[in-house]
Amino acid sequence: MSLPTLALANADVEKNIANSKNWAMQAGDMFNQRYSKLNQIHKGNVGKMQVAWTFSTGVLRGHEGSPLVIDGTMYLHSPFPNKVFAIDLETQKILWKHEPKQDPAVIPQMCCDTVNRGLAYAEGKVFLQQADSNLVALDAKSGKVLWTVKNGDPKLGAVNTNAPHVFKDKVITGISGGEWGVRGFLAAYDINTGKQVWKGYSVGPDSEMLMDPVKSTTWADGKVTPVGANSSLKTWKDDQWKIGGGTTWGWYSYDKATNAVYYGTGNPSTWNPSQRPGDNKWSMSIWSRDVDTGKVNWVYQMTPFDEWDFDGINEMILADIPVKGKPTKALVHFDRNGFGYTLDRVTGALLVAEKYDPKVNWATHVDMKTGRPQVVSKYSTAQNGPDVNTKGICPAALGSKDQQPASFDPNTGLFYVPTNHVCMDYEPFKVEYTAGQPYVGATLSMYPTPGSHGGMGNYITWDAGTGKIVQSKAEKFSVWSGSLNTAGGLSCYGTLEGYLKCVDAKDINKELFKFKTPSGIIGNVFTYEHKGKQYMGVFSGIGGWAGIGMAAGLEKDTDGLGAVGGYKELNQYTELGGSLTIFALPN
Repeated sequence: MSLPTLALANADVEKNIANSKNWAMQAGDMFNQRYSKLNQIHKGNVGKMQVAWTFSTGVLRGHEGSPLVIDGTMYLHSPFPNKVFAIDLETQKILWKHEPKQDPAVIPQMCCDTVNRGLAYAEGKVFLQQADSNLVALDAKSGKVLWTVKNGDPKLGAVNTNAPHVFKDKVITGISGGEWGVRGFLAAYDINTGKQVWKGYSVGPDSEMLMDPVKSTTWADGKVTPVGANSSLKTWKDDQWKIGGGTTWGWYSYDKATNAVYYGTGNPSTWNPSQRPGDNKWSMSIWSRDVDTGKVNWVYQMTPFDEWDFDGINEMILADIPVKGKPTKALVHFDRNGFGYTLDRVTGALLVAEKYDPKVNWATHVDMKTGRPQVVSKYSTAQNGPDVNTKGICPAALGSKDQQPASFDPNTGLFYVPTNHVCMDYEPFKVEYTAGQPYVGATLSMYPTPGSHGGMGNYITWDAGTGKIVQSKAEKFSVWSGSLNTAGGLSCYGTLEGYLKCVDAKDINKELFKFKTPSGIIGNVFTYEHKGKQYMGVFSGIGGWAGIGMAAGLEKDTDGLGAVGGYKELNQYTELGGSLTIFALPN
């Protein structure tokens, strides 16, 4: 693809993220790096951090994402019913509160807890993607609803958990519901009116995917090559693509130099692979789309013909780093399937694909010429067939990493990755599609990786230029919190037991700070400065897929799509609760 000469991001968003006192986007910037230039809290004094203030959201389900901070005001969200609060940082007074009226019938339509991954902000507007698929713009000063647009039909399972993202003059959002047979898409809306600008599906005919058979490319035969006509339709049996999944509930990134939005698509529907022969393109893929038109620049499929629910929605981190010794405009992605991918974000060329958990066993490696993982027959649920329980697959369906975002530290050149260290047994079975009903077709059991350290998580550092783990720090449970790195030499993350931990970015096994918050942490660590003082914060509130047993009161081991049994010890360490804890150094 050629680079546009006059690409501009949204000027207001750029101004807000350039001021490191703010935390103006969910990842702190458009590259998804989750890095702050603030350094008042550093390696030498982080051990003295204390709780500065706390805030209860009044909601008990899983709290993912993080608040935003813009010019002295904090905007924070909750899981369903998706409350939004504006808080004055000086007094912690609630300036306004928005509580949307949503039909509670949406709750059982959400596969893995009623989470919400946060808000977006631009030009005096706060954007909320509600669970019931209404995308809403609120006046940032008053909380008044400016416009609302319907993004999907929750009666069909098309719900929303993702954070909206503002790139240029558009608010971009996706859709959840791969477990309901929802056909995924990415859509862009005008930030001032809510009018839909474009919508590109993940699967189906070229015209509906905004795919150009000649100009849209993919990685094949060791080179970037045109996708060709109807590249998706050719890989599905009959009309299965119409209920084929490929949903888009992750984090998106944007590079104004390429004018492209980067994101991933989720699992094909159903989880029983025998019912959908073929590669099922373009589920499980990394995408580059032009932000103005939605047209596909390039696409790369990580897990063709998925047999394990290795959703590909995890975030794309953009960084300019050396790859195999060569300066590269890279895109780095830690996929659920256990491989860490580095691609050239301009061309879509595959550069690195290596395991970021040594225990990954379902594939031996990725063939760098074809880009395809080399599947181990023993762990192939399709080859073993329906009604056969394939045991000992690593990772489990929730992946070596799920939605919890990693961070990039430009000082060390490394990526800091919260990971799951979990394996599974997987038994597919035939399931009939019924609109608005779960369309899963597999029974799962999850457990800690056998023959390892006994825990279910690791916090690792990763060299994306070579595809190697640099350091690994064992954790008892999956690290389901998004990490943060700072110019103070810190890397911080939360644990499912409820600890906020900060470690030395150069030696992550050196734990410098540890504090137990009121509930398990699945939120993302963030930082900001107010009146010359740096603060650090994180949501606690157990839930999400890993904590669905506690959040939804499930007890059977195979409930929660197999997670309940794996994480049943959690209730010995934490309890439900939704709150924000803000830390600072003492005066």
